[in-house]
Amino acid sequence: MTDARPAAGSGDVEPLDPAQLGTYFVLLEAVSLLQHQVERQLRTEGGISYVQFEVLARLAHTPGPLTMTQLADGVVYSRSGLTYQAGLLEKAGLITRGPDPDDDRATLVAITQDGRDLFHRVLPGHVQVSRRLLFDPLTADDVRQLGDIMARVRDHMRARPPRSATPRKRRDAT
Repeated sequence: MTDARPAAGSGDVEPLDPAQLGTYFVLLEAVSLLQHQVERQLRTEGGISYVQFEVLARLAHTPGPLTMTQLADGVVYSRSGLTYQAGLLEKAGLITRGPDPDDDRATLVAITQDGRDLFHRVLPGHVQVSRRLLFDPLTADDVRQLGDIMARVRDHMRARPPRSATPRKRRDAT
């Protein structure tokens, strides 16, 4: 991707210009640095991963249970990966899973009181890390502009079908 020439077999794909390439790498680096510190804080203070925190956060801020599909779409995680993470959270007593009475194909997920307590225990540290790394170097106007820009990018990306609606790849039966 860093080469200005199209790769062999790439067709007529125009390479990213230097500003686009620089922005791409700065964005990925900033996200990686933030995720690393957030993950460290969550593991230290709560013994949970970032995706587990995201699941608890979504459930803690929803008036009722969510389906596994809704969670997978919300946290942008694979169905199988989310099933594994939900199993760990359920085993720890932080969530419950059960059949949806309105849709026998769906599984409902709800947060338990222990899950809610853990979420509220790790949240202040999460806010501190986020504020220190992401928001402290920005002005209020920067935050508004960054939010507007990233909302446009997210909305553009979300205009495609959600990951949970993507057909599963079938293994060849050879």
